[in-house]
Amino acid sequence: MTHLPALVTLLTVLLLFGTMWAVGHARGKHGIKAPAISGHPAFERAYRVQMNTLESTVMFLPTLWLAANYGFSGWAGVAGLIWLVGRVWYALAYLKEAGNRGPGFAVGMIGWAAALVMACIGVSRVMLLG
Repeated sequence: MTHLPALVTLLTVLLLFGTMWAVGHARGKHGIKAPAISGHPAFERAYRVQMNTLESTVMFLPTLWLAANYGFSGWAGVAGLIWLVGRVWYALAYLKEAGNRGPGFAVGMIGWAAALVMACIGVSRVMLLG
């Protein structure tokens, strides 16, 4: 369990690659020339999935590693897996229909919030108790 955060990090990088690939594929399929970021709705959804996933990852990864390094390695990894499941669900739903992204987003936020609570407890404990 102590290595679970590392696995989650690796899977997160693969998720980011997947969203990048989806944007490139949609660009080619719908003839959207760079640097354009609008055009066909399917391309725009793929682009938003990529950007939203990147934005979420920027908050998630530091939180994951703070929780892991300050006493909650295994549980942080579990929270990270929940975040990943939510983000994959979010991405797949959003790619099909933007209005369907809510449940995946909620699951991802639950995973992130759990990691955030662990990070806050772990960092606070070290700062207060030395």
